[in-house]
Amino acid sequence: QVQMVESGGGSVQAGGSLRLSCTASGLTFDTAMGWFRQAPGKEREGVSCITWSGDTPYYADSVLGRFTISRDNAKNTVYLQMNSLKPEDTAMYYCAACVSVAGIILPSSVAHWGQGTQVTVSS
Repeated sequence: QVQMVESGGGSVQAGGSLRLSCTASGLTFDTAMGWFRQAPGKEREGVSCITWSGDTPYYADSVLGRFTISRDNAKNTVYLQMNSLKPEDTAMYYCAACVSVAGIILPSSVAHWGQGTQVTVSS
């Protein structure tokens, strides 16, 4: 059974930082992994994606320069360091297998979804 367990969300003020973690089990971790978010009333947005080797990260323009994705394959875990948070970053954040197509981060065909972790940024 595939499980994605996200953690690290919380409530912060604008300008603050959070570090999200996602641990995967029940699947082969040798694929690109990424982070997605969905705010109430909005479509899901791909935030960042990192290749299996960890040497090629992709970012949505809205988070470029503020967020950093990384992974530890030995722990089947992917991280998202979020700095300089803005109120518009408020959303439920999920991790899943991903692809980057023409600069757009999308869930891959083998994506599985967890419960997510809530990030709330106040102004």
